[in-house]
Amino acid sequence: MSEKVYTKNAPDAIGPYSQAVKTGNLVFTSGQIAINPSSGNVEATTIEEQTHQVCKNLKAVLEEAGTSLDKVVKTVCFLKNMEDFGAFNGIYGEYFTEKPARSCVAAKQLPKDVLVEVEVIAEL
Repeated sequence: MSEKVYTKNAPDAIGPYSQAVKTGNLVFTSGQIAINPSSGNVEATTIEEQTHQVCKNLKAVLEEAGTSLDKVVKTVCFLKNMEDFGAFNGIYGEYFTEKPARSCVAAKQLPKDVLVEVEVIAEL
């Protein structure tokens, strides 16, 4: 049986999906983009600023689910431009210090025309 996760400290879903779902001893987040939950808008314009916002959003969802960034076992990262890979890694590494498994791919276009989207799987 699964349980939906919702927090007002992360952006509302912009489609028919949940911020995250808990099942067994795992939590699966939906992809987070750089929407500021206070305003509901994408305010950040650089890859660094957007990556910080994405990681803050993920942190909030994981905390609501009862876990943390330290318990993430897998991430899937989408970049609009692979030229941002180095800058993205610099910020990503500040948040994912346990170095989970990861995939990182370029995506032609992301929702709301953001530069980055990240989803995670974490242990509870």
